[in-house]
Amino acid sequence: MIDWFVGTLRNYPELAIFLSLAIGFAIGPRKLAGFSLGNVTATLLAAVAIGQLGIAVSPNVKAAFFILFIFAIGYGVGPQFMSGLTREGPRQIGFSIVVLALCLIAPLLCARIAGLDLGYTAGLYAGSQTISASIGVASDQISRLGLTPEQVKAYNDQIPIGYAVTYIFGTIGSAIILAQLGPKLIGVDLAKACKEYEAKMGGGETLEPGLTSAYRQIELRAYRVGADRSIVGQPVGAIWPGLRIFVERVRRGREIIEADASTVLQPGDVVAISGRRELLVETITPMLEEVQDRELLDVPAEIVDVFVTRRKVGGQTLRELSENEWTRGVYLRKITRNMIEIPVLPGTQILRGDVLTLVGGRRHVELAIQHLGYPDRPVETTDVAFLGAGIVLGGLVGALSYKIGGIPISLSTTGGALLAGLLLGWLRTIRPVFGRIPGPALWLLNTLGLNVFIAVVGITAGPGFVAGLKAVGLSLFLWGAVATALPMILSIYIGRYLFHFHPAILFGACAGARTTTAALGMIQETAKSKIPALGYGMPYAVGNTVLTIFGMAIVLLSV
Repeated sequence: MIDWFVGTLRNYPELAIFLSLAIGFAIGPRKLAGFSLGNVTATLLAAVAIGQLGIAVSPNVKAAFFILFIFAIGYGVGPQFMSGLTREGPRQIGFSIVVLALCLIAPLLCARIAGLDLGYTAGLYAGSQTISASIGVASDQISRLGLTPEQVKAYNDQIPIGYAVTYIFGTIGSAIILAQLGPKLIGVDLAKACKEYEAKMGGGETLEPGLTSAYRQIELRAYRVGADRSIVGQPVGAIWPGLRIFVERVRRGREIIEADASTVLQPGDVVAISGRRELLVETITPMLEEVQDRELLDVPAEIVDVFVTRRKVGGQTLRELSENEWTRGVYLRKITRNMIEIPVLPGTQILRGDVLTLVGGRRHVELAIQHLGYPDRPVETTDVAFLGAGIVLGGLVGALSYKIGGIPISLSTTGGALLAGLLLGWLRTIRPVFGRIPGPALWLLNTLGLNVFIAVVGITAGPGFVAGLKAVGLSLFLWGAVATALPMILSIYIGRYLFHFHPAILFGACAGARTTTAALGMIQETAKSKIPALGYGMPYAVGNTVLTIFGMAIVLLSV
C-alpha cells in the first residue's frame, strides 16, 4: 500500500503539491503557546517532508503560480502605491524607504559575517524579513548569473533552507518586538496612546479587535410633528445643524413624500428620521412623539461596498466628506484598505483604492456612489482577459535584460508582472469598468499562487534539505534573529524621534513597512484598538513592492 502511494505521488507530482497544501493549511493556523507556523511555513515544511520521496516537479509549475501571486500583490497595493498619498503620505513613504534599506543591509551584513553561500543569504533575507515573494525573484536572478546548472540548483536548494530556519523568528520576533518590547523602549502605554489618538480624531470607545456588538448604531424611527416652531416651517436640512440626523420620508395625510434637505414640515406630519440611535433617543424623542408607521418606515435600503476612485475624494477626512450634500442619509459601516480594516473615525482620511461599506436608503446610497467611485457589488466573475494580458505585458517588459559589469540584470518576468499589477491596479481607480478582480478571487490568487510555488520549492529542495539544515541550522537561526531584530528595533526609534510619528500609528507603520500582518494583529491586541492600522496601509504598499524587488538586489550584492 505504501509503495503504491509513493509510486503514485512520483508519477503524478501534482498530487504531491496538493497534499503539501492540505497538510500545510491544516497545521499552519494551529497555535502553540499563542503562536502558529502560518500557512506558508507549514506548507514549505510539509513539502520538504514529501520531497524526501524523490518527486520531480516541472519548474514551469512553480513559475506559473508565482507570477499569478506576484501580479495579484501588485494589483492589490497599486492604488495606494501609485496615488494614495494622504497628508501623512510623504512622511510615511520616507520612513518606509529608510526602514526598507535597513531590511536589506542587516541580512546582507549578517550573511557576510557568517560566511553564508549565496542561496542561504537569499533565504535568510526572505525569512528574516518575512517576504516570501522575494524567493522567486532571487531564484530568477541566480539563474541569470551565468553559473553552471549544478551550481544554480545548489543555490536554489539552499534558499528554502535559509527561509524555513529564519522565517519563524522573523514572524514571531517581529510581533514581540513591535507589540511588547517596542512600547517599553520608548516609554509609552500603547493602549492609552491609542485612546488619546482616537479622541483626537473624534472617536469614542471601541471594542477589542475580533469582537462585535449587538448594539444597533443606525436606526430609522417614525415621529409625529407637533406645533414646535423650531421644527415647523423650517427646511429639514436646517433643523438640527451639525448632527447627522435626516428626515427620509414624510407622511402628509394619505401621501408619502420622499424628503430632501429643502423639505418643510407642517403640523401633523409623520416623519421617518434616520440617525445614530443615541442622537434619536437624546435629541428627537424629547421633541417629538414617536409613533408606529410600518408603511412609512418601509424604506428601500442597501448595503454596498464602494471602490473609491474619485480624485477629489482622496485625502479628505470623513468629517470633511460629511459636509457634502450627497452624504445625506448615508452611513459608513467599514473601511478596508489593502485587505485590512481601519478605524471609522471623523479624522480618518479616505484614499483612492479604499473600499467603503455604505448603508442607507437606496436613493441616498446611489447618489453617494456617483461621487465616490464604483459599486463593488458581489460578483462571481473575474476579468481573466485583463489578468492574462496584464501578466503577459508585464512579463515581456521584465524579460528585457541589461548587462552591467558582465552580469545580466533584468526585472525578470515576475518583477515585470509585479510592476504591471501596480500600474493596472492603479488604473482601475481611474477606469473601474475594466479589470475586475473581486476580493475573494484576489485572495485566492495571492494564497494559492504563493503556496503552490512554496510547495514546489519545498518538494524540489527536499532531498538536500536535512543535510543543509544540519550544516548551517543553528548559526543560520541566530544570524536570522539578528537580521530580524536590528531593523525592527531601529525602526521604532527612527519613526518616533526622526519622523515624529504618534505612538498610536508608529508600530502599525513599522509592521506595514515589513509587511508583517501577524505583527499588526498582535499590536492591535496589545493596544485594544484598531488605530495602529491607520499607519499600516501606505508603508505596506511600499514595503510589499520594494522588499520583493530586493530579492534581486540581495543576489547581486552577494555575488
